[in-house]
Amino acid sequence: MFARGTLLDQYGSLRGAWQFALAAVLLAVVLDMARRAIKPILPAVALVALAYGLLGDAIPGHWGHDPPPLDSFLGTLTIAEGGLWGELTGISATTVAPFLILGALVAVGDAGEGFMALSTRLGGRYRAGSAKVEVVASALYGTISGSASANTASTGAITIPNMIRMGYPPRFAAAVEAVASTGGQIMPPVMGAGAFLMAEMLRVTYADVMVAATLPALLFFVAVWIGCHVYGHRLELGGMRPEDLPSWGHVARTAPFFLAPFGTLVALLAFSEMTPQYACVVAIAVAVALLLVDHRGRVDFRRFARRLADGCVDAARQIAMIAAVIVCASIVVGVLQMTGLGVKITSAMLALAGDRIWMALLLTALACIVLGMEVPTTAAFVICISVAGPALARMGVPALDAHMFVFWYALLSTITPPVCGTVYIAAGIARTPWLPVAGTAMRLGVGLFVLPPAFIANPALLRPDEAFLPAIWAALKIGVGISLVSYAVIGTGPGLWLRRAAALAAGTAAIAAFRL
Repeated sequence: MFARGTLLDQYGSLRGAWQFALAAVLLAVVLDMARRAIKPILPAVALVALAYGLLGDAIPGHWGHDPPPLDSFLGTLTIAEGGLWGELTGISATTVAPFLILGALVAVGDAGEGFMALSTRLGGRYRAGSAKVEVVASALYGTISGSASANTASTGAITIPNMIRMGYPPRFAAAVEAVASTGGQIMPPVMGAGAFLMAEMLRVTYADVMVAATLPALLFFVAVWIGCHVYGHRLELGGMRPEDLPSWGHVARTAPFFLAPFGTLVALLAFSEMTPQYACVVAIAVAVALLLVDHRGRVDFRRFARRLADGCVDAARQIAMIAAVIVCASIVVGVLQMTGLGVKITSAMLALAGDRIWMALLLTALACIVLGMEVPTTAAFVICISVAGPALARMGVPALDAHMFVFWYALLSTITPPVCGTVYIAAGIARTPWLPVAGTAMRLGVGLFVLPPAFIANPALLRPDEAFLPAIWAALKIGVGISLVSYAVIGTGPGLWLRRAAALAAGTAAIAAFRL
């Protein structure tokens, strides 16, 4: 059974009782690994997929399928590349892991002091200044973590209590953090694991995905910034006092702790022929060197060893969680491919949507949000793009646009009730009921939900390297539209309803100028 070359000669088909037993144990270990790392819903979805693959012949009509040979079914999942050992698992090991190590090592140094100082200096003096500090801090920390939950827990532990002490309503303070932190997974250069998977699925470089995500990511945080500004008028929230702002000298001393490693990464990706992994290794070396000193220039080898150890442990924890998600999601994707269920769902979507691309987009968005409520963003993205991607492609949507559309709505599931992970975390920090926080977060981030259709209506937005001026024009137009929509949902003042209706109509037209 373990002779050299034996598994290669089996062409994905199991032989002998021992191989069947090992396959069953391997699948059980993967399911339990996912259960321990995240909520049990993802392994439950994988179990349903396995049951469908094995028992689908009992389902009558279109949704059934011919019974697969057990040796081939389990073999494809466990010893071939159609399941656990597919390209998604390879990406998690060779591409995602180095970036997670980089983020963890940057986070344990003085980078946190740096981005909090810079964000306070940039956003603190404006209306609702503390909320805007939270937005900028989440954007900067998102470049480190690539995780909405980690972003909320880390920056929220600082910014939410500060806002509450300054008189901000707890539900508003928590909502700002929940919404802003969600954007960490779309913020270059270190994005969520889904971005690396997207690059591999599209057969493009990670740098290409970064370029495509840059303007949408900026628009994400512009939308939240504008929402905070409108809420600031509504709640009469002022800016921070000048004496509470850090000096530019302090910013200059602390900002290099996160700008240096990420500047190195971006420069190597943009101006060299290094692979993302190699560029990431160089950036990791810069991050490790910076652990030797603090923002006062003091060198401490004991602190360096402690920081390095903490960074390695944090990185290992994140890698294990992402690996559990990706490997478990690979079971679902493998079953979809083997049974043809993905093709059937695609056909059903096309039949329901007809020639109406807006209907296909709506169905896809709903699927992403519903699935993303119960499984991590990465898994929701992988499963949804496997099903909806072909349907959108047949309707003429470019692959990059479809992937970004799906990834974006998978992100937004983290703030969409009834299951909204970042809202729960932020509400816990603010010690306030989560439901009012969720309602405020939805209003605050309303502009985010209308951005993905703008990708489809304005394809230049994702291609600033090919059409710079059209991309900038699209971004400006969408930014104006977001401002109007945010005012329509949040704004206050005399003549409220008439002005809201006019703002909503003008904003919708400006955002998309729908050609759907």
